[in-house]
Amino acid sequence: MPRSTWTAGRRGALLGASAAVVCATLTACGDTGGDSYAAVGPPRPSATAARPTGSVTLVPLDAPTPSSAVSKSPDGEGTSASTPAAPSPAGAKSGRSSAHSPAPTPTAASTTAPSTPAALSWGAPARKATAHRWCEDVTLAFRNSGGTAVRSGTVTFGTHIIGALGIDWATIESTERLPVPIAAHAHTDKTWTVCVDAWRVPLGMHIETRDVSVEWQ
Repeated sequence: MPRSTWTAGRRGALLGASAAVVCATLTACGDTGGDSYAAVGPPRPSATAARPTGSVTLVPLDAPTPSSAVSKSPDGEGTSASTPAAPSPAGAKSGRSSAHSPAPTPTAASTTAPSTPAALSWGAPARKATAHRWCEDVTLAFRNSGGTAVRSGTVTFGTHIIGALGIDWATIESTERLPVPIAAHAHTDKTWTVCVDAWRVPLGMHIETRDVSVEWQ
C-alpha cells in the first residue's frame, strides 16, 4: 500500500473514533427518553419564578428592636452615634460642673504687716534769747521712726545758770508736755519758752538750756 493511502486511512480511523466518543458522551448526558441535546454555554435562568405548592403559609419576620442608630462614615466604618439617654429625674444633680460656674474664692490672707512700736528721737535744743535774761525760747525737733504713733509723753529741760565769768552756778529743771500725737514715720517741731526764777539770774548772769530728756508712750 502506498504511503499516502495509509496516512489517509489512519486519519479517517482517528476521526471516526473521536466522533464515536463525542456521540456517546452526548447520549449519556442528554438521554431522557426522547431527543438528545448537548448543552452549549451556561444554563439560562428560568423565566417562571418558583411558587409554593400545597398548603404553605408565609410568616413575616419580626422587625428588629431599635437599639442604637449607627451611621457609617464614607470609609464604611460606623460612628459612635447612639440613642440619646433619658433625661435625669427632677432634682437630680450632675457630677459635672458647668463651664460658667464660678471658681471658689480662696480665703484672702492678710497682707498687712504687724505694726512696730513707736520709736521717738529728737535733736539738740535750739536756743533763742528773749527780752528777759531768766527766760529763753527752746525748740526741739522730734521724729517717730516706728510703726505706732506716740500718744503721750513729757520733755524735761535742764537749764544752767551761768555767771558773768562763765561759772555754772546751778541747773534748774522744768517739765513740759510733748506735742502729741506724733504719727508713725512722722516728724514735728515744738518751741517752748523756758524760764527760771528771776532772782536766780542777777544782772550780768544768763541761762542756757542744755539738757533734754524725754519720756513717751
